[in-house]
This record gives sequence, structure tokens and C-alpha cells, in this order.
Amino acid sequence: MEPLWTSVLLFLGLLTGTCEGQARPWRPCTDLLPLDFLSRVLPGGGKALSGLRVVQDQGAKGLQLAGPHEALSFPSSQIFINCHLFPTEFSIVVTLKVSHVAPKKNEYIFTLVEEKSDRLLLGLRYSRDRLHFLFLGPAGREKLTFRAVQLVDNQWHTLVLSITGHYVTLTMDCGIPLELLQERPFPPTVSTEGSRFYIGNRRRWKGLFSGLMRQLVLLPGSDATSRICPSSNPNLAILSVPSALLHLPAQPSEHEVLKFPYEASVRVTLGTLPSCTKSERGQLWFDTLKRGLFICDGVAWVPLLEGRQRLDYVEDYQDLYTNSKTFDIEVFQIPSEGLFAAMADWESNPGSVIYKWIDGKFEPYQNISTFQAQAWKYFTVGNKMFLAVANSRGKDQEAQELSVIYKWSPRKKKFLPYQTLETHSARDWEAFTIQGEAFLAVANHRQGERNHNINSVIYKWNPGSKVFEVNQTIQTSGAYDWEFFTIGPYHFLVVANTFNGISTHVDSIIYIWLEGMFKPFQAISTFGATDWEMFQIGNRVFLAVANGQKFYENVPSLYAINSTIYELSTTTKTFLKFQDIVTYSAVDWEFFTMGDEKFLVVANSFDGTSHSLNSVIYRWQGYEGFVPIHRLPTTGCIDWEFFTSTEGSYLMYSSATQPLSKVFRLKTY
Repeated sequence: MEPLWTSVLLFLGLLTGTCEGQARPWRPCTDLLPLDFLSRVLPGGGKALSGLRVVQDQGAKGLQLAGPHEALSFPSSQIFINCHLFPTEFSIVVTLKVSHVAPKKNEYIFTLVEEKSDRLLLGLRYSRDRLHFLFLGPAGREKLTFRAVQLVDNQWHTLVLSITGHYVTLTMDCGIPLELLQERPFPPTVSTEGSRFYIGNRRRWKGLFSGLMRQLVLLPGSDATSRICPSSNPNLAILSVPSALLHLPAQPSEHEVLKFPYEASVRVTLGTLPSCTKSERGQLWFDTLKRGLFICDGVAWVPLLEGRQRLDYVEDYQDLYTNSKTFDIEVFQIPSEGLFAAMADWESNPGSVIYKWIDGKFEPYQNISTFQAQAWKYFTVGNKMFLAVANSRGKDQEAQELSVIYKWSPRKKKFLPYQTLETHSARDWEAFTIQGEAFLAVANHRQGERNHNINSVIYKWNPGSKVFEVNQTIQTSGAYDWEFFTIGPYHFLVVANTFNGISTHVDSIIYIWLEGMFKPFQAISTFGATDWEMFQIGNRVFLAVANGQKFYENVPSLYAINSTIYELSTTTKTFLKFQDIVTYSAVDWEFFTMGDEKFLVVANSFDGTSHSLNSVIYRWQGYEGFVPIHRLPTTGCIDWEFFTSTEGSYLMYSSATQPLSKVFRLKTY
């Protein structure tokens, strides 16, 4: 047994670092427990510390540093109590939020510095899209780099960096681990004698951490991932967070002050309805039109002070005479520039028009060459703004079908061509991000005139080449629409399949993101599906499908059919039918809210004899589901868009049969 016991001791020595000499009983250099670095620099007893603030942002608190203060460090001997060797196997857990880093600049999360020589022994730093782990090896300083790590997005993220033998893994927000293979394992001879740990800096101003830090923990001897994952809130997964950062501060008594300099990161926005995502959580918005004050809960604007607003009636507000019949409208806001609407016009000459909202009306702003355009999609990647068009034809009947991504030029204040992608009678683009990575999904409708069973494509943004590249292909049947949505930690993508070459009775598929790709999650029977709309009411999740027509070979088509709203069942973990609504060749649903009320408007396009018929606004009535409240006369209605401006709230529709789109104003009381 003695040789085996000796081997075990030797292994543990390599794992954790051991005391010098073999005569004394074996002890690890440091406790094999989570070692909370932030707790070691936070002052006790509610005392303030120069250069350190506690800031609340997006429902969590973190530390904000104002400089490389000496108090933001501690001697390594506090941790390495038995000897001075850094462990060879360990993990580092950090929770942070960073909004901006200058190009080609790095910021430090922590460092271990030799006091006398100022030599860096070990450190963790990041740039815009990379994470670097630095350490002193036998041949000098070495660096391990994880690429395409998007930390600078103004979101909270929890990272676990684990080193075991030749393997280095990085897990971000309890997602799929990234792995590096080292030629040599982490050196067992990194001496910590006479060194100090520095939080958020390297003992100097250069590389100072500019974000918020909530958690910084060293766990010797093991990988911390299994201790914190899975988590109900993976962006804020906890191993060890200082008590001062765990809870919101209690209301101080009359003569008390808050512990630590404390502030909330609050911005008050006026006027037009801003976006409300996790990035804006906790922010305030004062609606100058409604005279109401709202707070963002990460999903929607919740009223704090508001006069109740109810939809009274809809008035005809503006006629837009377009270049040709129009198949889609994309309404979007460019910061500091204003509100825009891109129209997907059918005729290639003169192309499609982008309108700008000026003095309460849409005015022509830019004309873009398109080829039987079907849809537009506005999206951002980092601070870059893009607009993608789905062209259903090439320049002529024989030309290759190319859809185009345009990039906004802040200097020229125009959209300029940026990238072309081969598509096949494209009907829709969907843009989304997963774990900081940007994706684009195209709905390829058919290849040639008859082949509807083809691949649609999901593209992924390459930060290196700065273009979208094919990431995954998915077999679809006359695909017409993609809809991306997220529920908790899970990401979904649902396709509207329209036609399989024989019938419109085909399954539309919901896909779930697993192991770096989308995999089938649930099939739903649809009839010429043209659109999916996901929305939430309270904690209930719904999916509405627009069914276009029932068609079988040699059988007359039916256009007056049910479109269906599905609800996610917490019991079966699938979407179950909630409500059928009779529609007439429906091609679009649009969900919107006004005050406390929720609405759905459907685009009815054809009843079998006429394109001139009513589209309908439905109001959420709880137990009764959605009930019709307004019928709007439309002609060839194919798309609805809801938007707000400082002047009010509006609905806008495009016509697939005539060169006229209309804006309606929603009157409230």
C-alpha cells in the first residue's frame, strides 16, 4: 500500500502545490475551497473605499473601479498559507458586465504581480472579442487565448475558466464549453512568494477594468462549472458573491448612510417608445405623449405612473404611394437619426424605397435597387447597423438569385451594399444573437418553379472576416417565414412551411438550439403557413400561425380557414392549441400593446374572389382569448407593422395588389 499512498500524495502535490520538503505531513498550499477575491478588498463595517463604488444595473449589483488603488489588492500569502506554489489545476469564476472597450485595447480582470520586480506572474484580461489568460512559464510569459468571446455587450456574463492538465476550458453563461489543448500542462513551479493579487488592474492605470464586477473566485483543485451549472439565471450564476453585492440595500434609517458608495445605473428616456431588453432593465422612460412613467423589467415597459390608455378607434392617417405593390414593411429606429420604414417593392425598376418619419409623416429617404423584393430585416452586430433584403429573383430571369445585406454609413447617412448571399426565391430574413454571436436565417421558398423542398440556410457572423458565413442548413418546404424567440435559457427558431410540391398541408417545425446547432423540437400541422408571431402575456408564452390556404392537387383551394394560436404548456413542455380564429388567406400577425391592453391584428389578403376585405384587430380578453374589436378595410393586405412616435401610436400595412400602403393612427381615450 505504501507505493500507492506515495503516488496519491504526489498526485495531490501536483494538483494543488505542496509544502517544501517531504518530512512534514502533506498539506495543500491553499484551502481547497472557493476563495472569494472581492470579499478580500471590500472594507468591513460599512466603511467607504476610495476608488470603489457599488452600482446596481439590470437587477444586480457590481463593483465599479475608479483607479488602481492599493486597497484593491491583497498579498498572495493570505491565500497560500502553507507554501508559495500556485495550483496546477484550478478554475476561476468571474461575473462581469462591460459596455465598452476601445479597439485593440485590453482590460484586466485580475493579476498576480511580483512586488519587487513588478513582474506579471499570472493574469486574466479581455478585449472586444477575446479572453486571454497569462502566466509565467518555464520559457517566459505565455498566453492562452479564447477567440470570438463577446463580453463587451452591456450584459451580465458569468465565466468559468478551468485548467486541468493539458486542457483549458471556458464556459460562458453555462453554455457549451470552449476548449484549448496546451502542448504542456500548466507549470507546477509558479512561485507566489512576495506577490500580490490586484483586482481589475495590473498595478497601473493602463488596462484598468471599466465595467462592473460582481464575482471573482479562485477554486483550487477542481472545475467549478458543475457547482454553478445548470442555473436558472446562467448570466448571474453564483459560486461565491460578497454579501454586499447579493441584495439590494435596505432603506436607511433617518441618521444612517448606505454601506459603501452606492448608486443605480438609471437613465430616463423621453418621447418615442425605446427598446426594452435585458440591456435596458431597470431604466426609466417618461412617455411625453401619455404623461406616464415606466420602468423596463427586461421584457416590457411596466407603468409606474400612468393614465390608463384604451384603444378607442382607428383613423386613416396617411397614404403611401409606393413604387409598386409592396410585400413587406420593416419599421426601425436608428439612434440619433430617427424612425424609418423600408418597403419591399415588387418591381425591379426603380426598386424599393426607404422612408423616414419627418414631422409626423413618412417621406421618401433612399431608393435601393431590389429584384422582386419580398422582405426587409433591420439588425445590428455590435455597433454596426444592417438592413438585409430578400430578393426573390435575379436581375433577369436567367441571373443568379442574390439577396443583399446593406450597412448603414454614419458619414453618408445611407445604406450601402455590404455583402451578397445566394438565395432561392427568398421570402424572409430573421436576425438573432445567441451567447453574443450574431446569426441570420433566410427562408428559401423554392428553387426554380417547382422545387419547394430545398434547404434554408442559417448564417453566422465571422468577427474575423466581418461577413456572414454558412453555419447550418435546414430542409424546408416552401419556407415563408422564420421566427426566433428565447424562453429562459433556451433558444428556438420556428419555420413557416407553405408548400411541399403537392399540398399546403405540411408540418411547420420548431427547432431548439442544442450543442451549437438547431435541432427539431416540435412539429405543428399547418396549411400554407406564411407567418409565425411569438408573444408573451404575463408569464404565458404564445405562438400564432397565419395559415394561408388549404390546397391539394385537383381539389379547389380553401381560403377561409382557421389560423391558430398555440400556448406553451408548462406540463408537457410543448406548444398546445389555445385558440382558432377564422382568417382569409392570412399572411401576417402583429402583436402590440397599448397601456395594459394586448392586441393582435391579422392581415387577411384573399377570400377566394376578392382581395378587398377587412383585416381585423383582436383584443386579449383573458379567459375568452382574443376577441375582434375593429375591422379595417384593406386591399391585398400582406403585412402589418405597429410603431410609435412622439405624435402617437400607429398601424401600417402594405398591399400586394396595388402600389398603395396605408398608415392608421390609433386613437385612445
